[in-house]
Amino acid sequence: EGHDFKYEDLKPAPKGDAAKGKNLVAACTGCHGIKSQGIKPPMDAMASAAAYGVNPPDLSNAGAVYDTKFLVDLMQNPTHATKVKKFAMPPSVSSAQDAADIAAYLKSIAVSQEELTPAMAFENACGRCHAVKYENWTQMGTTPKFKHKKDELAYEIKVIDYQDSLKAYMGKLPPDLSMYYMSRGTHFLETIIEDPQSQLAGTAMPRVGVTKEVAEKIIEHMADAGDNKRHERASIAKNVMIYIIIFAIFALLWKKQVWRDLH
Repeated sequence: EGHDFKYEDLKPAPKGDAAKGKNLVAACTGCHGIKSQGIKPPMDAMASAAAYGVNPPDLSNAGAVYDTKFLVDLMQNPTHATKVKKFAMPPSVSSAQDAADIAAYLKSIAVSQEELTPAMAFENACGRCHAVKYENWTQMGTTPKFKHKKDELAYEIKVIDYQDSLKAYMGKLPPDLSMYYMSRGTHFLETIIEDPQSQLAGTAMPRVGVTKEVAEKIIEHMADAGDNKRHERASIAKNVMIYIIIFAIFALLWKKQVWRDLH
């Protein structure tokens, strides 16, 4: 079964006007920051988690991460777009055209697909709910290095408080994804990213609405987290195969030389 991430249950999006969207994006910045444009979020992560249950994502690269149809539907009807009954985001615009204009603006300021790394894709779509301990990632971001133990403990308390808010919002704490690729595999991850309800009926996990390319990058990041030696191992295997082939060629030439002398 293929996973094209076409989101056929969502209506086609109108053609958006990025210039108009720039003027309309204030409908989003009441909750979201846009760091690349110098727009700070109105609250820090802890206050946002206390208010909403989860920290709203920065929108700098939303246009590169999320499907346009999904974004347009999300702005108008969040619970429909995400396929969950409870979603912290309220409707932000009243018309599909306004939503399409904002989506066009977000796309115009986002990095290109070539610049969007697997880690960036994961952090945008998954990283505010899921930790990845093997990558030193918590729901609040990469754990910094601390000079003093008291600062480390203070940060750990913040993470625990954030997780408590997330647990209250979601019903339980979303799982750490360090080994999810190793235990579940690509097919499961593709289907649950495309539509969580298809794998876990009734789950509080929302449909995140990423594109097919971004889903592949998310899965690649999870694969690296679960097996951070896989690229090194593949490189070594390639070199071993080259060595074996060269050795086999020399062995064959040596064999021919030996038999030539005997005859």
